Amino acid sequence: MELIRGLHNLRPKHRGCVATIGAFDGVHLGHQAVLAHLKEKAAELKLPSVVIVFEPLPREYLAPLEAPPRIMSFREKFLALEELGIDRLLRIRFNEHLRNLSAADFVRQVFVEGLGVRYVVLGDDFRFGRARQGDLGFIQEQGRVQGFEACSTPTRECDGERVSSTRIREVLEEADFELAERLLGRPYTISGKVVYGRQLGRSLGVPTANMQLFRLRAPLSGVYVVEVSGAGLERAMGVANVGVRPTVDDSITANLEVHLLDRQVSLYGRHISVCFRHKLREERKFDSLEELKANILRDIDNTRAWFAGQLA
Repeated sequence: MELIRGLHNLRPKHRGCVATIGAFDGVHLGHQAVLAHLKEKAAELKLPSVVIVFEPLPREYLAPLEAPPRIMSFREKFLALEELGIDRLLRIRFNEHLRNLSAADFVRQVFVEGLGVRYVVLGDDFRFGRARQGDLGFIQEQGRVQGFEACSTPTRECDGERVSSTRIREVLEEADFELAERLLGRPYTISGKVVYGRQLGRSLGVPTANMQLFRLRAPLSGVYVVEVSGAGLERAMGVANVGVRPTVDDSITANLEVHLLDRQVSLYGRHISVCFRHKLREERKFDSLEELKANILRDIDNTRAWFAGQLA
C-alpha cells in the first residue's frame, strides 16, 4: 500500500480513483464494511482504492486532553488497511487551514483537484468541512456538478447494536475483550516497537519490554493477562501494565510494559504485538518499590492461574 504524506505529495499518477474518508480508528467491522464497498467499486471501475485520514485526528487537534483515546496508532491503522488490500492511504495534516476550510473548498481541493475522484464511499455518519457542514447529500450534490458519484454504506450491527469506535472504547474500558473481538473482527491488540526504559523492572527482578504507544492516552488502563507475538514469539504468556506508572513517574502519557513469563529474550528494537485477554486489577500507586514488586509478583501468579484455568 502506498502512503501519500500530504496533499502536496499528490502527483498526476494519483488522479482517478475511488476514495473514502474518515478516522478509521480501530478499523472495526463497520469500517470494514465501508472498505469492502470501496474495494468493490474500485474493482468495478478498474481504479485504485484510496483511504483519506487526518493526522492528528480533529478532536486531538482541537482539545488534546479531552479527545477520546485512540484504539490504534497510525502505524497500526496503516498495517490494518494494508492487510485489507487498500491501494493507497492519503494522510492529510489537520491544522488551522484545514479546520477553517469550507466543505465546498474541501471537495474541490481534495476530491476534485487533488485526487480526481470518480466515486466516493462514505460511512453513514461522516461529516467534513468547517463546522461539519458536509454530509452525504452535500457531497452527492457536489458530485453532480464536479463529475463524480457518491454513496454511503449502511450501519453495521453486531449483537443488535451499532458497531462504532465509541462503543469499542467503552467495551475496552470495561475489559470485555470477547465483545471487543466481535466488534473489531479480531482480538484487541496493541503493537509497537520495544524501546529502552528506566530498567526498573530488571532491577526488581521482573524485566519488562517497554512500548511506545504514540498516543496521549490508551483506551484501557490497568494490569492485564496478555499474549505476546512477534520477534520470534508466538502467543507467549505475559502480564502487562498499561497506564502512567504512578509509583515511578506519575506522568500523564500512557505507557505499556509487558513481562514475559518463563522467557528470557531481548526484544529491544523489535516490533511485538500484545493481545489482551483478561484484566487483573486497576493501576495504582504504591508507597514503595518493595510494595510495587510484591504486587507485580502477585500479578504474575494470578496470570499463571488464569492461563491454567483456560488450559484446564
